[in-house]
Amino acid sequence: MNGSINILDLVIHASWPVKLVLLILVIFSFTSWVIIFRKKAMLDAAARDADGFEERFWSGVDLAALFREVGNRASEAGGLAAVFESGFREFVRQRQRGGGEDRRAVMEASERAMRVAGTREVEKLEHNLEYLANVGSISTYVGLFGTVWGIMIAFQGLGSLKQATIATVAPGISEALVATAMGLFAAIPAVWAYNRYSTRLERITVRYDTFQEEFSSVLHRQMQSEQAAPSERAKAPVR
Repeated sequence: MNGSINILDLVIHASWPVKLVLLILVIFSFTSWVIIFRKKAMLDAAARDADGFEERFWSGVDLAALFREVGNRASEAGGLAAVFESGFREFVRQRQRGGGEDRRAVMEASERAMRVAGTREVEKLEHNLEYLANVGSISTYVGLFGTVWGIMIAFQGLGSLKQATIATVAPGISEALVATAMGLFAAIPAVWAYNRYSTRLERITVRYDTFQEEFSSVLHRQMQSEQAAPSERAKAPVR
């Protein structure tokens, strides 16, 4: 023996149950990495879009003009833009239906529309995040099952031998331990990614909620100013 470990040789000579466990873990690992890269791209895009939209929103642009701008690219609008579009559309709809006199009803309808839109956007970002948690939770146990099964096979093979040595049992145990190593290889990145992305998603959710409150305040002030203007004109002296 030269002390080197040939993983491929161990896998080839492993029993079929262990090979099946390894195949399952390889699938878990591959799909996890696909989700990890896609989720990173989605969260990065969501953060960039939120930064860009907030900069545009607080630049003093007219809300109606911003609404038309977002509506023109409705197929691409997402994140805060989708929340804004839903809230402002419902706000205008309620005003056109004659609900402008009941400010509370108008604001409640607009806030409800924004909450629904915000929830949908968060659900898009949460998609497949649960899969990472499941892989991180069960991969080690799946690998442990393969290890236990491999060790059982190795020790059963010793029953037919008159003299058992470490050299006799070591190859079988090594084959079995490959399953544990593969389980850790699949679980560790999935757990790290789940914790990392859950934290980022929570921050984005807070940004959505904060924007909804700020936008509601803007709409409320706009309604107050519009209703105060006619009363001020009515109080003005006639010359």
